[in-house]
This record gives sequence, structure tokens and C-alpha cells, in this order.
Amino acid sequence: MRLRADLLPQENLSYPDVVLVVDVIRATTTATAFLEAGAASLYLTADLDSARAFRDTDVVLAGEEGGLKPSGFDYGNSPREAREAPVGGKIVVMSTTNGTRTAHLAARSAKYVLLASLYNAHAAARLAHQLATEEVAILCAGKEGRIGLDDVYTAGVLAEFLQIMGSYELEDGALTALTTRRAYPDPLEPLHLSAAAQALRQVGLEADVPFCGQIAVSSAVAVLEGRVGEALIFQRAHWAAQAPAS
Repeated sequence: MRLRADLLPQENLSYPDVVLVVDVIRATTTATAFLEAGAASLYLTADLDSARAFRDTDVVLAGEEGGLKPSGFDYGNSPREAREAPVGGKIVVMSTTNGTRTAHLAARSAKYVLLASLYNAHAAARLAHQLATEEVAILCAGKEGRIGLDDVYTAGVLAEFLQIMGSYELEDGALTALTTRRAYPDPLEPLHLSAAAQALRQVGLEADVPFCGQIAVSSAVAVLEGRVGEALIFQRAHWAAQAPAS
């Protein structure tokens, strides 16, 4: 089995099997938090206008523009806020600068698309391992066209869990991610150093970083189940393995 990590989304990428999409600060962490809060489905759109088109009574809009809640949205992109949000049984429509667009890229070709973060790393890696027949790919969202240290580190954590579960042939991106993971025993160090964390500090949301730095706390994994209009429909995988306490 191959283990691949693409450290930056690129238009020419294609995937034959399973993709773990990573935007640890903050989209894939926030998506997981919304599922834990009881959201029925997550609709991921590539832009804010597409998200606004889904406005309805039982629909909640969440996202970010410049790190902050967009005009007319119910929630921003904070996993702390999402975890406590009253979204039980509702559809949460999400649109973010990097993460939701990266999910759309993966969905063009992959058999399975999963949303992964440090927060659900063990459960996401285990489910990817169970589903894969030839390759597990980790696709990092990065930040506005540049590689993100936070996402590369997270890819290394996922690669580490995957190696525990089976024998993988690692390509260079996966090796780079593993090397980054081993360089930082404390996950908060690479996260705080990342451009994503620096941007949050500028808008007063740096408290989200420690939440994003929790490893293997959640058993919730969002899996692509279909499409509606311009949105990707993600739902919680009920067969995902329980994540151990960190």
C-alpha cells in the first residue's frame, strides 16, 4: 500500500483511492467539532456566495473571510465555537479560504474523501486504512498557496498512525511530513509557529490554536457522501473506530 502526502493542493493532482484532507487551523478541526455537536450533515462549498445560496430555516452557515465570520453567516470558523453550537439535526454549510476548496479538489477524483485533523487523527487514519485498497493520500490545504507547517505536521501525525496499522510504501511527501512530526514532540510548537496561527493572532482568535493542537480526542470523521448543487455533502462515518484518549 502506498502512503502519499501532497503538501500543497495543485490543480493537476489526482487520486485513485482514499484522501485525507487536512486544514488543521482550522477548517477540518471545525468540521469535526460541528459533527460532535450533532450536525446532521456538512455541506462544503468552494466560495461564500455558494454557501449563502443554501440559507434556510434548518441550515446554519459557517465560514471565514480573512479569519473572521463573513457577513450574514451564523458562525465563523472557530472549533471552540462549533463544539458548543446548537446545531443538533441541522445542516451546516461551510466555506473557508483554504480547507473547503481543498476538499473540492480531492473530490474530483478520489473514491473516498475524509476530513482529518489532529483532533480526530487516530479515527481518521484508522478509517482511511480500512477503506484503502491501493493508496492513502494526505492532502494539505496550506495557506493561500503556500505550504503550512501546521498541516505538514498534522500529515506526519496521520502517517505515524497509519504506519502502526499496516505496511506502507512512503513517498517523499510522506517522509517529509514524518520528519516534521519527529522534529516537534509538542504539537503546539509547530502550530504556533505556522502562518495560520500568526494570522489568527492578528484578529484575536489565537485561543483556537490549542484546541486545534489536541491529538486523537475525537472519534468523529466526516466522509464525503455526495453532492447537492455546488456543495459537497459530508456526514459522520458511524463505523469509524473510537479514538483513544491522548
